[in-house]
Amino acid sequence: MSISTMRVRGRVRAFVAALAVAMVGLVAFAATAQALPARFWGLVPQALPSDEQFQRLQRGGAESIRVPFDWAGLQPGGKTAPLNFTGTDPIIERAARVNMDVLPFVTGAPIWAVPQVFVPGDRNAKAPAHLPAAGAASTAWSKLLKGLVARYGPAGTFWSENPTVPKHPIRTWQIWNEQNFKYFVARPNPAEYGRLVKLSYTALKAADPGARVLLGGLFAEPKGCRKEALPKSLCADNFLQQMYKKTPGVKTKFNAVALHPYTSKYQYLTPQIEDFRDVLAANRDAAKGLWITEVSWSSQPPAAGNSFAKGVAGQATQLRGAFTVLRNKQVKWKIQRVYWFSVDDSAGTCNFCDGSGLFGDGFVPKKSWYEYVKFAGGTP
Repeated sequence: MSISTMRVRGRVRAFVAALAVAMVGLVAFAATAQALPARFWGLVPQALPSDEQFQRLQRGGAESIRVPFDWAGLQPGGKTAPLNFTGTDPIIERAARVNMDVLPFVTGAPIWAVPQVFVPGDRNAKAPAHLPAAGAASTAWSKLLKGLVARYGPAGTFWSENPTVPKHPIRTWQIWNEQNFKYFVARPNPAEYGRLVKLSYTALKAADPGARVLLGGLFAEPKGCRKEALPKSLCADNFLQQMYKKTPGVKTKFNAVALHPYTSKYQYLTPQIEDFRDVLAANRDAAKGLWITEVSWSSQPPAAGNSFAKGVAGQATQLRGAFTVLRNKQVKWKIQRVYWFSVDDSAGTCNFCDGSGLFGDGFVPKKSWYEYVKFAGGTP
């Protein structure tokens, strides 16, 4: 064998070896990319997106949209009044036409079911005095859930009445929103919420045996929640622990938990989520999946007293950092979905909602939208 032949064969072997290493790397990358659960990247709009806006969100890689199903808006006329779907039908239709999943969080209560009271410490805001977990309110709540399944579930009338809309029934229902925070129920009560979960499970399963129950997104650390004996709000981990303790059998009545890990910096996500998962483990419920149903920072200019305001570039930086952590820890933390709050800005809704959107006025994309698209794998 000539020296030149040996050199050629050596180069071929080296090329084959390098190609094999490259292929292993590509396979590993593909496996990592495919490891994320289906419908992983979601969004929360503050106003109903138009058809064109839905199309853009879907092209950008958003696979799911989380929206409120407000009981007061669905049934303002009293307990004997039929449900009014004029506010929810357009959401379901537009999402279905672009193959986006809808996660409804059923929340709020009409005043005929639960009285409204001033939020403790805030005479400018009112919230339900309690959850609809007992008495006539609980009966009406169960009827509401069954009515929603009858409209949007697998055999829902919405699909039969709209045969040209691709059928995309709702199977997962989120029960309430930030039930540990005084602005969503004036006196947060873990035992009362546990009863509502059990009640909701029974109603939903009766209407759709395949329905899944998701706990309402718990606000990780409302202001002052680490203080002892503070009745206005409870930290998410404390609230969850007390729900388990005070509601025997509750862990068989829901399929997954949800968290809203709002922090001043994405680096603080890790301790909040790990504290939350520790509670699941302590209650022998560690197999449950975790949904991050809200996470956000604002593009408004930084301001004293608003740790969520980061500016346009800062919002994009926080999104990138948070999504990197959540993606990399997906398996360890059993994260099933991540929803950015929000699609759009809404002035005066909350202390950061005026800048939380990925799009500004006129649906003009911000830097954060382009960061979102990189993770979601779409095109801006």
